[in-house]
Amino acid sequence: MENKEVNTQDTVMTPDVYKKTFWRTFPLQACFCFERMQNVGFAYMMVPALKKLYTDKKDISDALKRHLAIFNTTPAVVSFIAGASIAMEEKFKKAKDNGEEVDEESINAVKTALMGPLAGIGDSFFWGTFRIIGAGIGTSLAAKGSILGAILFLLIYNIPHLLVRYYGLKMGYKSGVGFLASMNEGGVVAVLTEVAKVLGLLVVGSMCASMVSISTPFVFHLNGTKIVLQEIFDGIIKGFLPLGFTFVVYALLEKGMKSTTLLWGILILGIVCSFFGIL
Repeated sequence: MENKEVNTQDTVMTPDVYKKTFWRTFPLQACFCFERMQNVGFAYMMVPALKKLYTDKKDISDALKRHLAIFNTTPAVVSFIAGASIAMEEKFKKAKDNGEEVDEESINAVKTALMGPLAGIGDSFFWGTFRIIGAGIGTSLAAKGSILGAILFLLIYNIPHLLVRYYGLKMGYKSGVGFLASMNEGGVVAVLTEVAKVLGLLVVGSMCASMVSISTPFVFHLNGTKIVLQEIFDGIIKGFLPLGFTFVVYALLEKGMKSTTLLWGILILGIVCSFFGIL
């Protein structure tokens, strides 16, 4: 695949950087973790452009730290965000060299704003459409003993996937420059950051209510009256225990406890409390 449209002297996105960045989109989830998800894969993807853009090792180090923030999206569409991020890094570098006031948090703010909507689109098309269609056609042929079943499944899914992954990098880079310029006017970055925070709180709140299930079987008898402890909690607020448990976990994270340590602790606590009939 050749890329001549982005080969200009005043751009960091040379054909060499383009190809290296494209190939580095594939191991995006190789270092996936539950604490920051795809952040290492994304930072690895940005290395060729950052090395081309910055000459000072400290600048490269600072840029890599920026891109080690939590990140998660559908792998097939990550190249668009990478292209936009490279364009923003380039704009950031030029502004810094010109002595202009720059906000490096704007880069992560845009990444945060893009990764959610693009993940929704990517999941719908690639996991929910192309994969299902390919599997349906492939299994029907494979059931008849035809090797075309496996071949068609791979082609139906991977042809659009590779096209989007390759050309998404170009689209993200081209639109990223203009996108950043428009965002710097009128305080759009601050709005995006605030919206991302509110959206995150809404998602966490809904997850607490729908995905965290904690109840207690304790029943007390006082003067011949049966008192069900869970009913008391439900009378205070529905989902009182899940909400309280979520706040405890959040407080521990704020104090610096690692999420992996918390996961193991929750697992052990659940087994112990279940064994003794506490929860």
